[in-house]
Amino acid sequence: MADVLYAQTAAPSAGPAAGTPMAMIINYLPIIAVVGLFYFLMIRPQSTERKKKEEQLRGIERGDKVLTRGGHYGIVHDIKDHVLTVKLNENTKVEMHRDYVDSVEKNK
Repeated sequence: MADVLYAQTAAPSAGPAAGTPMAMIINYLPIIAVVGLFYFLMIRPQSTERKKKEEQLRGIERGDKVLTRGGHYGIVHDIKDHVLTVKLNENTKVEMHRDYVDSVEKNK
């Protein structure tokens, strides 16, 4: 008995042909979806929070209570461009860059 091999033809596919632009889009669709998900879950919230922080730092005025990154509470005594003079207690005033303020409590 002889070994017989039968050739099989591929069934016609219901999707687009392999070389068409539509097939390329379908192949890259999962990657595009992951990048979009990454943007909406990671990048966008960080950028909105950064903008909110920058707005808060631009709005610092004399008399506002601030918390520095070093953990010191103080009251803004003077402002010159990006340099704040912060009064930590009756005898101590410290100059610092505006970016080193962690949080601001507005003077009421």
